[in-house]
Amino acid sequence: MTSVGDLRESKARWRRALAERRRSTGETTRTAEADALRSAVLDWAARSCPRVVAAYVPVRGEPGSTAILDALRELGCRVLLPVVVGAAPLDWARYTGAESLDEARYGLLEPNGPRLGAAAIRRAEAILVPALGVDLRGVRLGRGAGHYDRSLPLADPAARLIGVVRDEEFVAELPGEEHDVLLHAVITPGRGLIPLGATADGPPM
Repeated sequence: MTSVGDLRESKARWRRALAERRRSTGETTRTAEADALRSAVLDWAARSCPRVVAAYVPVRGEPGSTAILDALRELGCRVLLPVVVGAAPLDWARYTGAESLDEARYGLLEPNGPRLGAAAIRRAEAILVPALGVDLRGVRLGRGAGHYDRSLPLADPAARLIGVVRDEEFVAELPGEEHDVLLHAVITPGRGLIPLGATADGPPM
């Protein structure tokens, strides 16, 4: 049986490796991947037609772009973005364009509109979740601050939880815990939307 200490060390090793790989990714590759992710997200959204999408503004090498947020709005989606509130679950506010973003703590960009409260995540029919890695079971590895661990349990049980990662960050297995909220799907630049679970079409072992 894996001890708590061993599990934490395993997660730390994965975080270091995945974060280092992101740091070494060139700007040309990042731009190409962001464009591919925009197309993949648009394809998914056009087919599923979510009215409210909770998303994020990528920072520190996270895959994606604000162009994805703008494209969702053009499709008619209401886009909610997170606001970090200490150790509490994330607060949320609407994204209404680039002018609605301000610089915040930790190098983040956050929406400057009215705060809707932590429970606003329950309005989302789909949630695009940032991650360092996602595995076949839907286990998500974040940066370790726990913001989404505290927030995803507040989502509507019917909401689709979709991790957004680079192709090589979708892996066969990550260290997980019983309390983890599993993702339903993952989107990568090269493969688009991939359902997770028993029917997952996973990466090479």
